[in-house]
Amino acid sequence: SSVCCCSSVCLIRWRAEQGLPRIRLFVGERRSCLPLRFPAPKQTNVVFLKTHKTASSTMQSLLFRFAERHNLTMAFPKPSCSLQFCYPAFFSSNFVHPDTLPANMITSHMRFRKSALQKLMPKNTRYITILREPASMFESLFTYYSPYAKSFKKVPDGSLKTFMEDPLQYYKPNDAYSYYARNTLTFDLGGENNRPATDVAYAHDFVGEVEKVFSLVMISEYFDESLVLLRNLLSWDLEDILYIKLNARTETSKKKISPDLVEKIRAWNSIDAYLYDYFNATLWVKLSDLGLDCVAKEVQLLRQAQERLIKRCFGSETPREQPGSQIKDKDLRPWQPSKEVGIVGYVLPEDMDQETRTHCLKFIMPEVSYTPKLLRSQLERQDQNNPSGPKV
Repeated sequence: SSVCCCSSVCLIRWRAEQGLPRIRLFVGERRSCLPLRFPAPKQTNVVFLKTHKTASSTMQSLLFRFAERHNLTMAFPKPSCSLQFCYPAFFSSNFVHPDTLPANMITSHMRFRKSALQKLMPKNTRYITILREPASMFESLFTYYSPYAKSFKKVPDGSLKTFMEDPLQYYKPNDAYSYYARNTLTFDLGGENNRPATDVAYAHDFVGEVEKVFSLVMISEYFDESLVLLRNLLSWDLEDILYIKLNARTETSKKKISPDLVEKIRAWNSIDAYLYDYFNATLWVKLSDLGLDCVAKEVQLLRQAQERLIKRCFGSETPREQPGSQIKDKDLRPWQPSKEVGIVGYVLPEDMDQETRTHCLKFIMPEVSYTPKLLRSQLERQDQNNPSGPKV
């Protein structure tokens, strides 16, 4: 059964039942809200494990902007790995563009391997990731990767409902892109995604491993609340966590799923469900530590700042979303997985001054455009700092 999302008592009891160490709670001890500027220096060494279909592109964009604004070095994949660290292989330092080392941050898709990252990154690096409710995530994965994942392509009528009636009829672990078809969060985190649902001990141990490494596991459904925790953890300013949502599907691409289907999806992705339930509960314990009144105020401040940003960039209360296929500027056109699945992007008004346009572009530029631009600017900065060094 799932862990309740915001009861500290429930989580304590559940952890005790699972034999996990106790969490210290600071209920009511700290009600003051976060300062506008932290006295402590900002933490700038961050690994963000970018999981699939979890709002991780929005988070990656936020970290790109932070790195650029603070002249940090973002580790990027070497050219032969494309935009991902040779995913689905386990992460290796051999997959990193050598001219982006030593790095402060790393955010591109990878299959997590703790030992390789800890050798690569500074000792005080904070590890962060994000999870999403398994049923809605799996619907997104199914829709997005149906043209590629063999397990999904085998379904005669191409429907998620048919796949879930008998997943093992279509799913084979060795099929192409099979990692998108079962426990994808577990796979991304470096776990064994094909463990049977009955192996609860594995799920329990895996949760413990993840919790030891990651200082913060964000929850997609509580993205703004997660950002408040991120800001507190890293001593960042409010402007550092501003964002505009990226890589979302058009409404017509989304399918509603029945409660019965939700249960089947959770059973099929049982390790992901275990992870999500646990870290959703943990998130609410951390939010309680800060004080829920404080968190609500911080979320309100974030959303007000976001409204000001949107007004500045679009001249209206809502961003000007467009299906990516209709966006003429290729730098603003998100990758489209297929004709059936539309990913929305944004277009800025034409009558903007250059400074505002440059500022706003960094909030709406998709990964496929922002990655090469940020890499280029980092390499140029290196050349300026080391004029006699090797040219790339």
